[in-house]
Amino acid sequence: MLFVIAGILGFITIAGLGFAFAGGDQNAARTAKRTQAILGGPRDDTARAKAVANTPDARRKQILKTLKEQDRQQKKASLSITARLRAAGLGENVRMFWIISGVVGLTIGIVPLALGQSPLIALGAAFAAGFGLPRWVVGMLAKARTKKFTEAFSDAIDIIVRGIKSGLPVHDCLKIIGKECTEPLAGEFRILTENVGMGMPMDAALERMYERMPTNELRFFAIVLSIQAKTGGNLAEALGNLSTVLRARKLMGEKIKALSAEAVASAFIIGALPPGVVVLITVTSPAYMQPLFTDPRGHLMLLAGGIWMSLGIFVMRKMINFKF
Repeated sequence: MLFVIAGILGFITIAGLGFAFAGGDQNAARTAKRTQAILGGPRDDTARAKAVANTPDARRKQILKTLKEQDRQQKKASLSITARLRAAGLGENVRMFWIISGVVGLTIGIVPLALGQSPLIALGAAFAAGFGLPRWVVGMLAKARTKKFTEAFSDAIDIIVRGIKSGLPVHDCLKIIGKECTEPLAGEFRILTENVGMGMPMDAALERMYERMPTNELRFFAIVLSIQAKTGGNLAEALGNLSTVLRARKLMGEKIKALSAEAVASAFIIGALPPGVVVLITVTSPAYMQPLFTDPRGHLMLLAGGIWMSLGIFVMRKMINFKF
């Protein structure tokens, strides 16, 4: 009997030791789960990533990234020929633009051949005139038209503010701008009111207007109207504040232009000195400058000088071209 009791006690002891060593991991796992439950429950990597993404800094970075992407896309779209033609008020007939460019390039290319120059010079002149000259003209027209639009835009917003305060709806205020203001502001607002009258939403009509006239002032105006339509509020006060901001931007631009006038004049003088000296020496002493135009080494020197002058002008332009 004693041996039986000793055997049972020994079996219980061995079984207890085995259970203790074998079940330690399970007990540890249970302890860990219980601890996590007390601390707030388990959090996987996905939940942690979502929590990090919902922080104010992460949202701010995401908004800045989205705005930069939109700005990049808008700049890319504004460089197209169609966008430049719309901004210049010349319609969207890209085919006619390329026809005119080809005619101009062909006409300019014939002139060096008629004067007895080499075909390479004629080809270069034709390429520069056909590919660069029309683009430059359209760009200048678009820039001048955009400048006129921006200068009168603050007055147009003041008209809307006064009309709203007197009890007129926004659509009637836009019609008044189309009738009373000068071009190109009046024409753009007439198109805007026609689109809205045909049933197009105000947001879509303003987006079309921005495609024709891509200015920051118009983008601010569209944002104010969009926010007011969604959240409500005093539209006259919001547009009045926008008019004040736009006038301050215009004043800042004039100050920047005045402060950078000396640098602009210096850039023009420095850029015009080498070609001017070459022309004067050619007129006074043609034999002295003739090797530059007849000797291949002179051609290389002219090419190198033109490249370095172009780089210098580009750097000076970047230094005096302020964005605000």
